[in-house]
Amino acid sequence: MAKKIDITIVGGGMITNDLLLPSIYHLQRTRIVGEINICALNNPPLKALKGNAVIKEAFPEQDFTPYPSLEENQDKNSPELYKEVLSKMKPRQAVVVAMPDQLHYQVVMEALNANQHILSVKPLVLSYNQAEEIKDFAFSKGLFVGVEYHKRFDRRSLEARKRYQDGNFGEFKMGEAKLIEPWLYRHSNFQNWFTTDKTDPFTYIGCHYVDLVYFITGLKPVELTVAGIKDKFPNGKTGYMWAQGRVRFENDALLTVTTGLGYPDDGAGSNDQGIVMYCEGEDCGSMIKHNDQFRGVSHSYVDNIGVAGSKFNFINPDFFRLIPWEGEGAKPVGYGYDSVAANITSMAAIENSDNAEDIQVRQEQIREIDAKGIIATPANSFINELVVEATRESIENDGKSVKIIYGDHPHIKR
Repeated sequence: MAKKIDITIVGGGMITNDLLLPSIYHLQRTRIVGEINICALNNPPLKALKGNAVIKEAFPEQDFTPYPSLEENQDKNSPELYKEVLSKMKPRQAVVVAMPDQLHYQVVMEALNANQHILSVKPLVLSYNQAEEIKDFAFSKGLFVGVEYHKRFDRRSLEARKRYQDGNFGEFKMGEAKLIEPWLYRHSNFQNWFTTDKTDPFTYIGCHYVDLVYFITGLKPVELTVAGIKDKFPNGKTGYMWAQGRVRFENDALLTVTTGLGYPDDGAGSNDQGIVMYCEGEDCGSMIKHNDQFRGVSHSYVDNIGVAGSKFNFINPDFFRLIPWEGEGAKPVGYGYDSVAANITSMAAIENSDNAEDIQVRQEQIREIDAKGIIATPANSFINELVVEATRESIENDGKSVKIIYGDHPHIKR
Protein backbone atom coordinates (compact mmCIF):
# COMPACT_ATOMS: atom_id res chain seq x y z
CA MET A 1 0.00 0.00 0.00
CA ALA A 2 1.29 3.45 -0.89
CA LYS A 3 2.56 5.59 1.95
CA LYS A 4 0.46 8.64 2.77
CA ILE A 5 2.15 11.99 3.29
CA ASP A 6 1.37 14.02 6.41
CA ILE A 7 0.90 17.77 5.98
CA THR A 8 1.40 20.80 8.17
CA ILE A 9 -0.01 24.07 6.85
CA VAL A 10 1.73 27.11 8.35
CA GLY A 11 -0.82 29.90 8.14
CA GLY A 12 -4.57 29.82 8.67
CA GLY A 13 -5.73 32.79 6.59
CA MET A 14 -7.67 33.40 3.40
CA ILE A 15 -5.76 31.11 1.01
CA THR A 16 -5.91 28.23 3.50
CA ASN A 17 -9.67 28.66 3.83
CA ASP A 18 -10.43 29.23 0.15
CA LEU A 19 -8.07 26.77 -1.55
CA LEU A 20 -5.48 24.87 0.47
CA LEU A 21 -7.49 23.09 3.16
CA PRO A 22 -10.33 21.94 0.88
CA SER A 23 -7.78 20.68 -1.67
CA ILE A 24 -5.76 18.85 0.96
CA TYR A 25 -8.90 17.38 2.54
CA HIS A 26 -9.76 15.84 -0.83
CA LEU A 27 -6.23 14.46 -1.18
CA GLN A 28 -6.68 12.96 2.28
CA ARG A 29 -9.99 11.46 1.19
CA THR A 30 -8.27 9.89 -1.85
CA ARG A 31 -5.59 8.38 0.43
CA ILE A 32 -2.66 10.50 -0.74
CA VAL A 33 -2.52 12.63 2.42
CA GLY A 34 -2.40 11.32 5.99
CA GLU A 35 -2.60 13.57 9.05
CA ILE A 36 -3.23 17.32 8.67
CA ASN A 37 -1.97 20.01 11.07
CA ILE A 38 -2.58 23.73 10.74
CA CYS A 39 -0.45 26.20 12.67
CA ALA A 40 -1.34 29.88 12.96
CA LEU A 41 -0.22 32.90 14.98
CA ASN A 42 -3.26 32.49 17.26
CA ASN A 43 -6.42 30.41 17.29
CA PRO A 44 -9.24 32.68 15.96
CA PRO A 45 -8.50 31.76 12.31
CA LEU A 46 -8.30 28.09 13.29
CA LYS A 47 -11.71 28.33 14.95
CA ALA A 48 -13.04 29.94 11.77
CA LEU A 49 -11.65 27.08 9.68
CA LYS A 50 -13.16 24.49 12.03
CA GLY A 51 -16.53 26.24 11.86
CA ASN A 52 -16.61 26.89 8.10
CA ALA A 53 -20.01 25.52 7.08
CA VAL A 54 -19.07 25.09 3.40
CA ILE A 55 -15.97 23.04 4.22
CA LYS A 56 -17.83 20.97 6.83
CA GLU A 57 -20.56 20.14 4.33
CA ALA A 58 -18.04 19.16 1.66
CA PHE A 59 -15.86 17.09 4.01
CA PRO A 60 -18.18 15.99 6.84
CA GLU A 61 -15.92 13.37 8.41
CA GLN A 62 -12.59 15.19 8.14
CA ASP A 63 -10.68 17.37 10.56
CA PHE A 64 -7.26 18.82 11.33
CA THR A 65 -5.18 19.33 14.45
CA PRO A 66 -4.92 23.05 15.32
CA TYR A 67 -1.83 24.76 16.73
CA PRO A 68 -2.33 26.58 19.06
CA SER A 69 -5.20 24.56 20.47
CA LEU A 70 -8.67 26.03 20.47
CA GLU A 71 -8.57 26.11 24.27
CA GLU A 72 -5.76 28.68 24.31
CA ASN A 73 -6.52 32.33 25.07
CA GLN A 74 -7.53 33.77 21.70
CA ASP A 75 -5.49 36.92 22.37
CA LYS A 76 -2.27 34.95 22.89
CA ASN A 77 0.11 35.05 19.92
CA SER A 78 2.57 32.20 19.35
CA PRO A 79 4.86 33.30 16.49
CA GLU A 80 7.43 30.56 17.16
CA LEU A 81 4.98 27.67 17.63
CA TYR A 82 5.32 26.46 14.04
CA LYS A 83 8.96 25.58 14.73
CA GLU A 84 7.93 23.22 17.50
CA VAL A 85 5.24 21.65 15.30
CA LEU A 86 7.69 21.11 12.44
CA SER A 87 10.30 19.59 14.73
CA LYS A 88 7.83 16.86 15.75
CA MET A 89 6.95 15.80 12.21
CA LYS A 90 8.23 12.57 10.74
CA PRO A 91 11.00 13.20 8.16
CA ARG A 92 10.10 13.83 4.52
CA GLN A 93 6.46 14.76 4.95
CA ALA A 94 5.07 18.06 3.60
CA VAL A 95 4.92 21.64 4.85
CA VAL A 96 2.62 24.12 3.09
CA VAL A 97 3.76 27.72 3.58
CA ALA A 98 0.76 30.09 3.56
CA MET A 99 2.20 33.11 5.35
CA PRO A 100 2.67 36.75 4.27
CA ASP A 101 5.36 37.09 1.59
CA GLN A 102 8.06 38.48 3.86
CA LEU A 103 7.85 35.46 6.20
CA HIS A 104 8.25 32.75 3.57
CA TYR A 105 12.04 32.48 3.76
CA GLN A 106 12.26 31.79 7.48
CA VAL A 107 9.41 29.25 7.41
CA VAL A 108 10.78 27.44 4.34
CA MET A 109 14.27 27.20 5.83
CA GLU A 110 12.85 25.95 9.13
CA ALA A 111 10.92 23.27 7.25
CA LEU A 112 13.95 22.21 5.23
CA ASN A 113 16.01 21.98 8.41
CA ALA A 114 13.25 19.71 9.72
CA ASN A 115 13.76 17.56 6.59
CA GLN A 116 10.38 18.30 4.99
CA HIS A 117 9.16 18.73 1.41
CA ILE A 118 7.69 22.19 0.71
CA LEU A 119 4.78 23.78 -1.09
CA SER A 120 4.79 27.59 -0.84
CA VAL A 121 2.22 30.09 -2.00
CA LYS A 122 3.72 32.53 -4.48
CA PRO A 123 6.12 34.24 -4.57
CA LEU A 124 8.51 31.74 -2.97
CA VAL A 125 10.71 34.46 -1.45
CA LEU A 126 11.55 38.10 -2.10
CA SER A 127 15.11 37.74 -3.41
CA TYR A 128 16.92 35.64 -5.98
CA ASN A 129 19.75 34.73 -3.60
CA GLN A 130 17.27 33.34 -1.08
CA ALA A 131 15.59 31.28 -3.82
CA GLU A 132 18.96 29.88 -4.89
CA GLU A 133 19.84 29.06 -1.30
CA ILE A 134 16.55 27.19 -0.91
CA LYS A 135 17.02 25.36 -4.21
CA ASP A 136 20.55 24.16 -3.39
CA PHE A 137 19.80 23.27 0.24
CA ALA A 138 16.64 21.35 -0.63
CA PHE A 139 18.34 19.50 -3.48
CA SER A 140 21.27 18.50 -1.27
CA LYS A 141 18.75 16.78 1.02
CA GLY A 142 16.64 15.32 -1.78
CA LEU A 143 13.64 17.44 -0.81
CA PHE A 144 11.07 18.81 -3.25
CA VAL A 145 10.12 22.50 -3.23
CA GLY A 146 7.12 23.69 -5.25
CA VAL A 147 5.61 27.16 -5.67
CA GLU A 148 1.85 27.54 -6.09
CA TYR A 149 1.65 29.48 -9.37
CA HIS A 150 -1.76 28.02 -10.13
CA LYS A 151 -2.31 29.85 -13.42
CA ARG A 152 0.16 27.37 -14.93
CA PHE A 153 -2.50 24.69 -14.43
CA ASP A 154 -5.31 26.56 -16.15
CA ARG A 155 -6.11 24.50 -19.25
CA ARG A 156 -6.10 27.72 -21.26
CA SER A 157 -2.52 28.40 -20.17
CA LEU A 158 -1.43 24.85 -20.97
CA GLU A 159 -3.10 25.06 -24.38
CA ALA A 160 -1.40 28.42 -25.09
CA ARG A 161 1.99 27.04 -23.97
CA LYS A 162 1.69 24.05 -26.32
CA ARG A 163 0.55 26.18 -29.26
CA TYR A 164 3.29 28.75 -28.66
CA GLN A 165 5.98 26.09 -28.46
CA ASP A 166 4.63 24.58 -31.69
CA GLY A 167 5.05 27.98 -33.39
CA ASN A 168 1.33 28.63 -33.90
CA PHE A 169 1.51 32.16 -32.48
CA GLY A 170 4.85 33.29 -33.87
CA GLU A 171 6.62 35.61 -31.40
CA PHE A 172 5.15 37.57 -28.49
CA LYS A 173 5.55 41.33 -28.89
CA MET A 174 3.08 43.34 -26.79
CA GLY A 175 0.68 42.56 -23.99
CA GLU A 176 -1.58 43.90 -21.26
CA ALA A 177 -2.65 42.15 -18.07
CA LYS A 178 -4.66 43.17 -15.02
CA LEU A 179 -5.52 41.64 -11.68
CA ILE A 180 -7.63 43.79 -9.37
CA GLU A 181 -8.67 42.14 -6.11
CA PRO A 182 -11.85 43.25 -4.26
CA TRP A 183 -12.03 46.31 -2.04
CA LEU A 184 -12.89 44.11 0.94
CA TYR A 185 -9.22 43.04 1.11
CA ARG A 186 -8.56 46.45 2.65
CA HIS A 187 -10.72 45.46 5.63
CA SER A 188 -9.15 42.01 6.01
CA ASN A 189 -5.96 40.94 7.76
CA PHE A 190 -4.12 42.45 4.77
CA GLN A 191 -4.08 45.76 6.66
CA ASN A 192 -1.73 44.20 9.22
CA TRP A 193 0.95 42.99 6.79
CA PHE A 194 0.34 44.45 3.32
CA THR A 195 2.30 47.60 4.13
CA THR A 196 4.56 49.62 1.85
CA ASP A 197 7.74 48.39 3.54
CA LYS A 198 6.81 44.74 2.98
CA THR A 199 5.01 44.25 -0.33
CA ASP A 200 2.76 45.72 -3.01
CA PRO A 201 0.05 44.51 -5.44
CA PHE A 202 2.51 43.89 -8.28
CA THR A 203 4.69 41.66 -6.07
CA TYR A 204 1.68 39.91 -4.57
CA ILE A 205 -0.47 39.23 -7.64
CA GLY A 206 1.18 40.81 -10.68
CA CYS A 207 3.83 38.09 -10.46
CA HIS A 208 1.15 35.62 -11.68
CA TYR A 209 1.05 37.21 -15.12
CA VAL A 210 4.80 37.76 -15.49
CA ASP A 211 5.26 34.08 -14.64
CA LEU A 212 2.49 33.17 -17.08
CA VAL A 213 4.14 34.96 -20.01
CA TYR A 214 7.42 33.23 -19.16
CA PHE A 215 5.58 29.90 -18.80
CA ILE A 216 3.88 30.24 -22.19
CA THR A 217 6.73 31.75 -24.21
CA GLY A 218 9.94 30.85 -22.38
CA LEU A 219 11.02 34.49 -22.69
CA LYS A 220 12.87 35.94 -19.70
CA PRO A 221 12.07 39.43 -18.34
CA VAL A 222 15.08 41.74 -18.54
CA GLU A 223 13.86 45.16 -17.37
CA LEU A 224 10.89 46.62 -15.54
CA THR A 225 9.47 49.72 -13.99
CA VAL A 226 6.70 49.66 -11.37
CA ALA A 227 4.87 52.67 -9.93
CA GLY A 228 2.49 52.51 -6.99
CA ILE A 229 -0.25 54.55 -5.33
CA LYS A 230 -0.27 54.65 -1.54
CA ASP A 231 -3.26 54.98 0.76
CA LYS A 232 -4.31 54.19 4.32
CA PHE A 233 -5.91 50.96 5.47
CA PRO A 234 -8.81 51.30 7.93
CA ASN A 235 -6.37 50.64 10.80
CA GLY A 236 -4.22 53.60 9.72
CA LYS A 237 -1.32 51.65 8.21
CA THR A 238 -0.07 52.67 4.78
CA GLY A 239 0.03 50.32 1.84
CA TYR A 240 0.31 50.40 -1.91
CA MET A 241 -3.32 50.01 -2.97
CA TRP A 242 -2.51 50.15 -6.67
CA ALA A 243 0.57 49.33 -8.74
CA GLN A 244 1.29 49.27 -12.44
CA GLY A 245 4.35 47.76 -14.04
CA ARG A 246 5.87 47.58 -17.49
CA VAL A 247 8.05 44.55 -18.15
CA ARG A 248 10.47 44.21 -21.07
CA PHE A 249 11.42 40.70 -22.17
CA GLU A 250 14.63 39.46 -23.76
CA ASN A 251 13.19 39.81 -27.30
CA ASP A 252 12.17 43.44 -26.54
CA ALA A 253 8.49 42.50 -26.08
CA LEU A 254 6.57 44.58 -23.55
CA LEU A 255 3.93 43.59 -21.00
CA THR A 256 1.95 46.09 -18.92
CA VAL A 257 0.43 44.74 -15.70
CA THR A 258 -2.14 46.71 -13.66
CA THR A 259 -2.83 45.49 -10.13
CA GLY A 260 -4.67 46.70 -7.04
CA LEU A 261 -6.99 46.16 -4.11
CA GLY A 262 -9.97 48.05 -5.45
CA TYR A 263 -12.48 46.01 -7.43
CA PRO A 264 -15.97 47.07 -6.23
CA ASP A 265 -17.40 44.72 -3.62
CA ASP A 266 -20.78 45.17 -5.33
CA GLY A 267 -19.32 44.27 -8.72
CA ALA A 268 -20.46 41.22 -10.66
CA GLY A 269 -17.18 39.38 -10.23
CA SER A 270 -15.02 38.70 -7.21
CA ASN A 271 -12.14 40.42 -9.03
CA ASP A 272 -11.14 41.72 -12.44
CA GLN A 273 -8.36 39.88 -14.22
CA GLY A 274 -7.15 38.82 -17.62
CA ILE A 275 -4.37 39.06 -20.19
CA VAL A 276 -4.01 39.73 -23.89
CA MET A 277 -0.76 38.94 -25.73
CA TYR A 278 -0.21 40.18 -29.26
CA CYS A 279 2.24 38.21 -31.36
CA GLU A 280 3.76 38.36 -34.84
CA GLY A 281 4.18 35.72 -37.52
CA GLU A 282 5.43 36.10 -41.07
CA ASP A 283 3.54 39.14 -42.37
CA CYS A 284 0.62 38.51 -40.00
CA GLY A 285 -0.46 39.09 -36.43
CA SER A 286 -1.70 36.63 -33.82
CA MET A 287 -3.18 36.89 -30.36
CA ILE A 288 -3.64 35.08 -27.04
CA LYS A 289 -6.50 36.51 -24.97
CA HIS A 290 -7.69 35.19 -21.60
CA ASN A 291 -10.61 36.78 -19.74
CA ASP A 292 -9.79 35.15 -16.43
CA GLN A 293 -12.55 36.36 -14.12
CA PHE A 294 -15.40 35.51 -16.49
CA ARG A 295 -15.65 32.14 -18.22
CA GLY A 296 -18.98 32.66 -19.97
CA VAL A 297 -21.01 31.86 -16.85
CA SER A 298 -23.22 34.38 -15.05
CA HIS A 299 -25.68 33.85 -12.20
CA SER A 300 -28.37 36.07 -10.77
CA TYR A 301 -29.49 34.98 -7.30
CA VAL A 302 -32.51 35.75 -5.14
CA ASP A 303 -30.20 37.02 -2.42
CA ASN A 304 -26.62 38.19 -1.92
CA ILE A 305 -24.91 34.79 -1.80
CA GLY A 306 -22.32 35.80 -4.36
CA VAL A 307 -18.64 35.89 -3.40
CA ALA A 308 -18.58 39.63 -4.00
CA GLY A 309 -21.80 40.23 -2.09
CA SER A 310 -23.94 40.99 -5.10
CA LYS A 311 -26.99 39.22 -6.50
CA PHE A 312 -25.63 39.14 -10.05
CA ASN A 313 -22.29 37.35 -10.41
CA PHE A 314 -19.81 36.44 -13.09
CA ILE A 315 -18.74 32.90 -12.21
CA ASN A 316 -15.32 31.36 -12.77
CA PRO A 317 -15.89 27.65 -12.20
CA ASP A 318 -12.46 26.88 -13.63
CA PHE A 319 -10.33 28.20 -10.76
CA PHE A 320 -11.87 26.49 -7.73
CA ARG A 321 -15.28 25.17 -6.88
CA LEU A 322 -16.67 22.52 -4.54
CA ILE A 323 -19.14 20.53 -6.61
CA PRO A 324 -21.37 17.46 -6.16
CA TRP A 325 -19.71 14.17 -7.04
CA GLU A 326 -20.31 10.44 -6.74
CA GLY A 327 -18.77 10.31 -3.27
CA GLU A 328 -19.66 11.84 0.09
CA GLY A 329 -19.89 15.62 0.45
CA ALA A 330 -18.41 17.62 -2.42
CA LYS A 331 -15.14 17.56 -4.29
CA PRO A 332 -12.85 20.41 -5.40
CA VAL A 333 -12.32 21.05 -9.10
CA GLY A 334 -10.41 23.66 -11.07
CA TYR A 335 -6.86 24.69 -11.77
CA GLY A 336 -6.40 25.90 -8.20
CA TYR A 337 -7.00 22.37 -6.95
CA ASP A 338 -4.98 20.88 -9.81
CA SER A 339 -1.99 23.00 -8.81
CA VAL A 340 -2.09 21.97 -5.15
CA ALA A 341 -2.70 18.34 -6.10
CA ALA A 342 0.19 18.27 -8.58
CA ASN A 343 2.62 19.47 -5.92
CA ILE A 344 1.43 17.17 -3.15
CA THR A 345 1.14 14.09 -5.38
CA SER A 346 4.67 14.77 -6.67
CA MET A 347 5.96 14.66 -3.11
CA ALA A 348 4.01 11.45 -2.47
CA ALA A 349 5.34 9.90 -5.70
CA ILE A 350 8.91 10.70 -4.67
CA GLU A 351 8.37 9.06 -1.29
CA ASN A 352 6.65 6.00 -2.79
CA SER A 353 9.26 5.33 -5.46
CA ASP A 354 11.69 2.44 -5.29
CA ASN A 355 14.76 3.27 -3.21
CA ALA A 356 13.19 6.49 -1.90
CA GLU A 357 15.69 6.43 0.97
CA ASP A 358 18.46 7.07 -1.57
CA ILE A 359 19.02 10.83 -1.88
CA GLN A 360 20.29 10.44 -5.43
CA VAL A 361 17.09 8.70 -6.48
CA ARG A 362 15.01 11.54 -5.07
CA GLN A 363 17.31 14.11 -6.67
CA GLU A 364 16.81 12.57 -10.10
CA GLN A 365 13.03 12.79 -9.71
CA ILE A 366 13.35 16.44 -8.69
CA ARG A 367 15.48 17.13 -11.78
CA GLU A 368 12.76 15.59 -13.96
CA ILE A 369 10.07 17.82 -12.40
CA ASP A 370 12.31 20.88 -12.83
CA ALA A 371 12.97 20.06 -16.48
CA LYS A 372 9.33 19.43 -17.36
CA GLY A 373 8.58 22.99 -16.22
CA ILE A 374 4.89 22.63 -15.41
CA ILE A 375 5.08 22.77 -11.61
CA ALA A 376 6.89 25.94 -10.57
CA THR A 377 10.09 25.14 -8.65
CA PRO A 378 13.08 27.26 -7.59
CA ALA A 379 15.01 25.85 -10.54
CA ASN A 380 12.47 26.64 -13.26
CA SER A 381 10.75 29.78 -11.90
CA PHE A 382 13.75 31.75 -10.60
CA ILE A 383 12.89 34.65 -12.88
CA ASN A 384 10.07 35.46 -10.47
CA GLU A 385 12.40 36.25 -7.57
CA LEU A 386 14.44 38.50 -9.85
CA VAL A 387 11.22 40.26 -10.90
CA VAL A 388 10.20 40.68 -7.25
CA GLU A 389 13.59 42.18 -6.37
CA ALA A 390 13.40 44.55 -9.32
CA THR A 391 9.80 45.46 -8.46
CA ARG A 392 10.61 46.44 -4.90
CA GLU A 393 13.60 48.49 -6.05
CA SER A 394 11.51 50.25 -8.68
CA ILE A 395 8.35 50.97 -6.69
CA GLU A 396 10.30 52.29 -3.71
CA ASN A 397 12.06 54.71 -6.06
CA ASP A 398 9.00 56.16 -7.81
CA GLY A 399 9.04 53.87 -10.81
CA LYS A 400 12.76 53.75 -11.47
CA SER A 401 13.75 51.44 -14.35
CA VAL A 402 15.58 48.34 -13.09
CA LYS A 403 17.40 45.82 -15.29
CA ILE A 404 17.65 42.07 -14.72
CA ILE A 405 21.02 40.59 -15.64
CA TYR A 406 21.39 36.86 -16.30
CA GLY A 407 24.50 34.73 -16.81
CA ASP A 408 26.48 32.89 -14.14
CA HIS A 409 25.25 35.15 -11.34
CA PRO A 410 21.79 36.59 -12.12
CA HIS A 411 21.07 39.88 -10.36
CA ILE A 412 19.26 43.18 -10.73
CA LYS A 413 21.08 46.31 -11.84
CA ARG A 414 20.01 49.43 -10.02
